[in-house]
Amino acid sequence: MRVLVACEFSGRVRDAFIRNGHDAMSCDLLPTDEPGPHYQGDVMDVLDDGWDLMVAHPPCTHLAVSGARWFKDKQQEQEDALRFVHDLMMAPIPRIAIENPISVISSRIRKPDQIIQPWMFGHGETKATCLWLKNLPPLVPTDVVDGRDPTVHRMPPSKDRWKLRSLTYQGIADAMGFQWGSLQHADQLELV
Repeated sequence: MRVLVACEFSGRVRDAFIRNGHDAMSCDLLPTDEPGPHYQGDVMDVLDDGWDLMVAHPPCTHLAVSGARWFKDKQQEQEDALRFVHDLMMAPIPRIAIENPISVISSRIRKPDQIIQPWMFGHGETKATCLWLKNLPPLVPTDVVDGRDPTVHRMPPSKDRWKLRSLTYQGIADAMGFQWGSLQHADQLELV
């Protein structure tokens, strides 16, 4: 399966799909943190390249409700961010997952199909993550653990804080790569 991981610089989700035997590429305006197939540039440049599945992590700066107090000063930026999310949702790709924190996407476009937490996938932390899904099943928790520490919320200010807060937890990336990557095999069985 050909998988595009949009707006990802870490390579975590990309590499999870690669480990499960898929042709995956990450795409971001930033260079990738880990060596691997990566397009550095605008995702719109590669959106029509025949992907079977896209996992997109659009920037949440102007969308996340954690920044609601600044919304009144960022109305155009928020409209642009919502248009970008809408364009990703409407991409000519059969299966799509859009990932974002609790955000205005829920009230301005549509409610998420699923809300997951890191503690459902082996990390004893909280970080509510919404998934808007097209032709994909919800993720099944793989390792529910104790601990509900809001580590991401409590991160101290730093020049890389935004980058650290945006990283996908490895357990979630692995679940995406395995569970959604396994759908290709289900499709092949249906064709037999």
